[in-house]
Amino acid sequence: MADLRQQVITRGRPLPQLTLDNHEFYEAARQGELRFQRCADCRAWRHYPRPSCPQCLSRRFAWERATGRGRIYTWTIVHGPTLPAFEGDIPYNVVDVLLDEGIHFQSQLLDCPPEDIRADLRVEATFVPVSDDVTLVKFRRAAE
Repeated sequence: MADLRQQVITRGRPLPQLTLDNHEFYEAARQGELRFQRCADCRAWRHYPRPSCPQCLSRRFAWERATGRGRIYTWTIVHGPTLPAFEGDIPYNVVDVLLDEGIHFQSQLLDCPPEDIRADLRVEATFVPVSDDVTLVKFRRAAE
C-alpha cells in the first residue's frame, strides 16, 4: 500500500535517494525544519551535504537550523520536460534561492505565476511530503 501511495503522490517522479550524507537534511525537512551542515572549524555553511568542508576541508560539522528565508537569485521557466513524469506540469519554474545564511538552494516557487517571479523576490521555505521518508523543500512568496 505504501508503494501505491508513493506513486500517487509523486506521479512516477524520481525521488532523492537518502544517503549517509543527506539523511539528516531530509529528516529535518520531515519535521518542518530546514537544516544545513555548518563547519565546526571555519563556521561556513554548506549545501549540498558532504563529508568535508569545501572552505577548510575539515570533516567536523554540525547540522544547524536555517531560517528558510531568502531571495530569488535567478530562475528559469521550463517549457519542455526533462523527464516524462514532469510533462503535466509544463510550464513550471526552477528557482535558485539565496538564503539569508548565504546558501544557494535550487527548488521550485509554488503558487506564483511565471510573470510574477523576479530577482530579489522574498521567499520562505515550505515543506511538501512526497513519501514516508522524503519531504521536499519548496518555496512560497514571503510576506514583506
